[in-house]
Amino acid sequence: MNRFLAGTATAILLPAGLAAIVIAGPAGAKPTGATPVAPAGEAASTEMLAAMQRDLGLTAAAARARIASDDAASRTELALRKRLGSTFAGAWLAPDAKSLVVAVTDSVRAAEVTAAGATPKLVSRSGKKLDAVKDGLDAVAAKPSPASVPGWYVDVRSNTVVVQARGGVAAASAFIKASGVDASAVRVVSTTEQPRLLYDVRGGDAYYIGGGRCSVGFSVNGGFVTAGHCGNTGRSTTGHNRVAQGSFQGSSFPGNDYAWVAVNSNWTPQPWVNNYAGGNVTVAGSTVAAIGSAICRSGSTTGWRCGTVQAYNQTVNYAEGSVSGLTRTNACAEPGDSGGSWLSGQQAQGVTSGGSGNCSSGGTTYFQPVNEILSAYGRTLVTSGGGNPPPTGCSGYEFSVTGSLSSGGSAYQPNGSYYYSSTSGTHRGCLDGPTGTDFDLYLQKWSGSAWTVVAQGTTAAADETVTYNGTAGYYRWRAHAYSGSGSYALGYSNP
Repeated sequence: MNRFLAGTATAILLPAGLAAIVIAGPAGAKPTGATPVAPAGEAASTEMLAAMQRDLGLTAAAARARIASDDAASRTELALRKRLGSTFAGAWLAPDAKSLVVAVTDSVRAAEVTAAGATPKLVSRSGKKLDAVKDGLDAVAAKPSPASVPGWYVDVRSNTVVVQARGGVAAASAFIKASGVDASAVRVVSTTEQPRLLYDVRGGDAYYIGGGRCSVGFSVNGGFVTAGHCGNTGRSTTGHNRVAQGSFQGSSFPGNDYAWVAVNSNWTPQPWVNNYAGGNVTVAGSTVAAIGSAICRSGSTTGWRCGTVQAYNQTVNYAEGSVSGLTRTNACAEPGDSGGSWLSGQQAQGVTSGGSGNCSSGGTTYFQPVNEILSAYGRTLVTSGGGNPPPTGCSGYEFSVTGSLSSGGSAYQPNGSYYYSSTSGTHRGCLDGPTGTDFDLYLQKWSGSAWTVVAQGTTAAADETVTYNGTAGYYRWRAHAYSGSGSYALGYSNP
């Protein structure tokens, strides 16, 4: 497998082709000996079960049962969607959430629905027809104002496309007419919804103060901490996307170099730091690292840079005034990195103040310890509670499963078993592992006497994607922890 790993004036940083691998397996035309794992309801996390009890009014046992029944219904729907083809018109759980209703446009096919354990409902428009109507609405060049028409969607229960309207139906009616779609397939429904985008606050990301740019330090309750020299109390900020974000609630510089920014309701503080490699490092706490410890920083100019802790409690005499209590490191930084995150493992250490040199020639950089900032403003660090949450980065796949691996270990999916594809086509898989690990993904096919690896993702990263165009047969996915341990999520689709 291809594996790989990779003296100027002191100043504040102003805002600125695959060979087949055969694995021994059971003899016979069909794989045998699969080891079952816990049912969907039993495998659910305690956090999910608690949230379902709180938000859906369920007992713990009822929550587990609901997960299991929903999982079974989803698999039945997928099988019927493929089998019914153009006559399929959608599916949904009945109000009691115990039975699956499947809409069909051909009464002759209803028997197939019943045979699968679902309830058929005869309708006039197929799912493809409804999708085409919605596509027609999407294609209208002059979209209506979000204030009058906040959205539209396919409603399989009513076998129509719904257009939402606020403050009267005139704008929605004009929108439907302009689209040229079959108006009889569209319903206008009044709503009070006013959708808005929601954004994450993440350490190391850029934010802007007027014409200047700095970096987020760490998420805290209500916002984030950063460097004081980035802005004065009362100054407004916009996020990395230039959307209104919040304002400085407190700022101290010189003497100290820290501040905290309160964010508006469009932004959600998260326990993450941007690793500038397409992922995040999860923040677990703020235990101070010993002198000599490895330490890394994240910033919007130079990304992810590392060094070691050299000294604590340094006073730095900047031209703009002296700052005391800083930590000295030999990691590099440049303007715009100011305020950004410093981490030792998953432990928050501080926010970037200033330094000398740059990331081409090297240098010295100082940070303001985060615990002092939290104490000064009475803020609480947003953390994961000490561990990595289950990854959730694989979406858009027919099936999804989660599990955990210890370094060197493997797991076979689905459910320690295999699946059968009756036709040729594309198999797609996505593995999302914990930050800092090296997880790999293999697709194996049963040859009649052994499992053969037909596709693989084996980079040095935590996440992998695999695509394979194969013939009918038995397949399974193998998730492998090459190094590191933790939870993973696997999404996959098959013909």
